[in-house]
Amino acid sequence: MRPITAIGFDADDTLWQNEQYYRLTEEHFRTLLGEFAEGEHISARLLEAEKRNLSYYGFGIKGFTLSMIETAIEITEGEIPARIIGEILDIGRELLRHPVERLPHVEETLQALNGQYLLVLITKGDLFDQERKLAQSGLGDYFDAVEIVSEKSATTYRRVFSGLADGPERAAMVGNSLKSDIVPAIAAGAYGVFVPHALTWVLEHVEPPTEAPRFRQIDHLGELIGVLDAITAA
Repeated sequence: MRPITAIGFDADDTLWQNEQYYRLTEEHFRTLLGEFAEGEHISARLLEAEKRNLSYYGFGIKGFTLSMIETAIEITEGEIPARIIGEILDIGRELLRHPVERLPHVEETLQALNGQYLLVLITKGDLFDQERKLAQSGLGDYFDAVEIVSEKSATTYRRVFSGLADGPERAAMVGNSLKSDIVPAIAAGAYGVFVPHALTWVLEHVEPPTEAPRFRQIDHLGELIGVLDAITAA
């Protein structure tokens, strides 16, 4: 009996690029408000707004756009021109239209694992945007199930892996966020396979659980099969 029968995959910055588009949008936002404040101050205020608003808007582009508008109003003490509000809405819509750029080794890895394991896409964010990116990625057929959730917690992973597979103890979660993909999956009893990305949102940073027996780290998805084989052989 194999120790792992199901694998969960994060989407953004694990299967395809995502954070780089947020960074470009933030740079555009800083330019729009450049006459009112310094760039670093604008970014700091935006991050504060994002933190405050997570419990209201959740994760995703729509919440990010609302946080940009809120930040613009705060920085200008309510004097922000309507023209700039309109431009913020435009760059938010542009972010919703960004192309899907798959990361290296993604398709060949999913193709090799398809049929050998139950594959589940587990991602958080805006429902329409995540569905759009999955459709444009061309990767949807490799997955047996797709779960778009509002938050990733140990409870989330227990529910998903117990409902779809043989429980978290016989599952692995693969992703670029230690906070969302790895730490809670290990807490649920699963393996956590960390795939670092050069750009990861600051609110997703936590210390890696290097002492956890079920923690693994790889440089890219092309190394995943080797890790799974090693777990099976142990």
